[in-house]
Amino acid sequence: MAVGSTYKIVELVGSSSDGVQQAIDGAIARAAQTIRNLDWFEVREIRGQIEDGQASWYQVKVGVGFRVDSGEDITED
Repeated sequence: MAVGSTYKIVELVGSSSDGVQQAIDGAIARAAQTIRNLDWFEVREIRGQIEDGQASWYQVKVGVGFRVDSGEDITED
């Protein structure tokens, strides 16, 4: 029987004063420092702060999916 991949989803909030894309990229880059097998993401919420009538800060909630290791992927040193 063929077995597909199994994924875990973690929810992250990225923020940036530069824009939504930078907030997404920052959240993913930070996750990549500690989580293996990152495969995909989905934007769940976008919000921000307004100062002097303009958007001044962006916050993005993203679900980040990563592939769970199989038994064959785990080796003992």
